[in-house]
Amino acid sequence: MKKVRQKGFTLLIAVLVAGILLAIGLAIFNITIKELLISSSGRDSQFAFYAADSGTECALYWDQEHNSFATSTPTTIICNETAMSVGGVDTGVPSTFSYEVGGYCVIVSVTKHDSHPRTVIESRGYNTTCENTTNSRRLERAIRVTY
Repeated sequence: MKKVRQKGFTLLIAVLVAGILLAIGLAIFNITIKELLISSSGRDSQFAFYAADSGTECALYWDQEHNSFATSTPTTIICNETAMSVGGVDTGVPSTFSYEVGGYCVIVSVTKHDSHPRTVIESRGYNTTCENTTNSRRLERAIRVTY
């Protein structure tokens, strides 16, 4: 009786094991990339929110302490060492200004109403600079204050 030799069996097992390990490695790499994108999105969202909060606080300070958004005369305010001219608009028309804080854009709109005495401050914060409007990962967070 002739002995049949099984050549190549070890090579087949090695290729199968390598393929399985490669598939597991690619799956782990894919999960890691997705987790990094989610965590960076959360971080960027937080930066945008803090920028919006900065704009809200600046507008509140200049409105309540100096009445800078009165409808009759324009005035200059300073937010994050940036001087801006605001006010001088009709009732119901928003007075808008923008500046950057820590490399993040802030756009603030303040509207005064006479019919029911109230002020509406809407501050929008972005995770990019004010010039960088085409970034596909640009996030916007807004805060609205009415009093």
